[in-house]
Amino acid sequence: MTRHRITGLLGALALAAGTLAGAAGPAAAADPAARESGAHAAADPAAEPPAEFGSDWHDPLTAAPPVARPATRSCEVTVAEAQFRDYTPYVGNYAPPAACGGTWAKVVLRLDGKVKGRQYDRLGHLSLGGVEILRTSTPEPSPDGITWSVEKDVTRYRDTLSRPQPVEMLIGNFVDDTYTGVIDVKATLTFYAADRDRNAPDPDTPDRVLPLTTPSVTTPRNTERLLAEVYATGSGGGCEEYWYMTTPDAAPYSCKAADGPYREVRISVDGRLAGIAAPFPTVWTGGWSNPFLWYVTPAPRAFDVQPIVYDLTPYAALLNDGRPHRIEVSVAGVPAGQSGWSTPTNLLLWQDEGRTVVTGSLTRHEEGEPANSSRWTPAAPGTPDARHRLDTEGGHRLTVAGRLDTSHGRVTTTVTRAVRNTSVHRWTEGENQDALTASWTDEESVTRGPTTVRTARTYTMEGETTLGAGDRLRTVIALGDRAETSTLRGGRTVDRTRLDDRYTGDASYTANVPRDQRHAVGTSSEHYQLYGSAAGGGCYDRTLTTVQGTVTVDRRRC
Repeated sequence: MTRHRITGLLGALALAAGTLAGAAGPAAAADPAARESGAHAAADPAAEPPAEFGSDWHDPLTAAPPVARPATRSCEVTVAEAQFRDYTPYVGNYAPPAACGGTWAKVVLRLDGKVKGRQYDRLGHLSLGGVEILRTSTPEPSPDGITWSVEKDVTRYRDTLSRPQPVEMLIGNFVDDTYTGVIDVKATLTFYAADRDRNAPDPDTPDRVLPLTTPSVTTPRNTERLLAEVYATGSGGGCEEYWYMTTPDAAPYSCKAADGPYREVRISVDGRLAGIAAPFPTVWTGGWSNPFLWYVTPAPRAFDVQPIVYDLTPYAALLNDGRPHRIEVSVAGVPAGQSGWSTPTNLLLWQDEGRTVVTGSLTRHEEGEPANSSRWTPAAPGTPDARHRLDTEGGHRLTVAGRLDTSHGRVTTTVTRAVRNTSVHRWTEGENQDALTASWTDEESVTRGPTTVRTARTYTMEGETTLGAGDRLRTVIALGDRAETSTLRGGRTVDRTRLDDRYTGDASYTANVPRDQRHAVGTSSEHYQLYGSAAGGGCYDRTLTTVQGTVTVDRRRC
């Protein structure tokens, strides 16, 4: 199958990357047990699934937990309410609620959406004062219509939320006689007042949040901690949407990249590499040529695009001189001059209340040689169903350290990060069979004073799409999003969190025919496990299974 025959069968994912500007804790669709709406939305695991997909199915939901809320006074503010038919952004104004005071234990963003008819998946963002607080994508609708919701803890944006701000929201869309789906959304913020007597203290949040709207930025001179969060997405409807399957120019494949599929998101300070990260291989809800995989259960992070977080504290002393500096984000491996990546960035800064100027120095910068190699093995000539093969290996390592002389003493911060990617891509002539097995690891260690936080992230993707007799298209896929974080103090482990989010799916339909003749069938399953301090009660475990759009299993073990 060519990329035009498979990916193009339902149209390339129409993400408005070119029009877009730019997490602690998981965000998810709202708990359906608490918020059922619509007759077709109710989950009935005992219901007999239909023989094939019909004109309606269960509303989209994920197995991830809803955001935990404290039992304190709350206030809700509507941030945006709009119908998206084109690429015109919603523009409005936000003001913080007066009734819940100026200190909040938690702030929860909720997006509620509905759409019906026929429409591609779309990428969207919501920003306040230029600070991106949500990046999301939409599900593809049924003819009868669907509703969905997304929740996210946005407490860390307290600086932005504490004063009036201009609002911009955009879910770029296109509506005509064929693609009829108008995307109707409402975004609200719920503020929960801080109350120590109710175990809801005012959390440690950044003193300043600065959107990186241009590379040039001047930070407060008493900055003592500095993080950058980058909402990096490969999107835009071109090959960078499927960057993990691109091949070097010599290989006969429809999506090209001179250096192969290895991608690395980098951040630099004044032209010097300051951070590296592996991008998350997001699969949007039209991905792998088969929306029937994702109608009910989206792939991990598809509704809540989580930012990559870099600790730039070792560079704080250099930035504290009161002059403008350049902080820039790039994606290694993208062909020169090719678009397709969006990297909106926020800077999160903590300031030293006891000093107007914090001094220090960058004391260490050690960069390993970047590795990236792709080896193409041609298909055996004259052999039916023979496959081309591309083996890719890449990786990089960086260690930076800096000291700061603060009002509470000298503090040294050391950040070490190592990323690695391996993949095997196999495909036939004409790409009627197209398969990928890939893994990405991103291991990080941050030592600040006596405390060390170690995070090991692993992303996996194993899938195959086959276009067989009678234009019958089948996709089988498994995705993994795993992370383990340990906090050590004085060499002893004081906290540990483990996340394991796994998705599997198998769906088939007849391509190149009207919707009612596709005879689509499909199963999907998501198993989300979270253990440790990040999970309420120390444990969260939920499994969802769907068959032809009907939820057949919704099981919780904790």
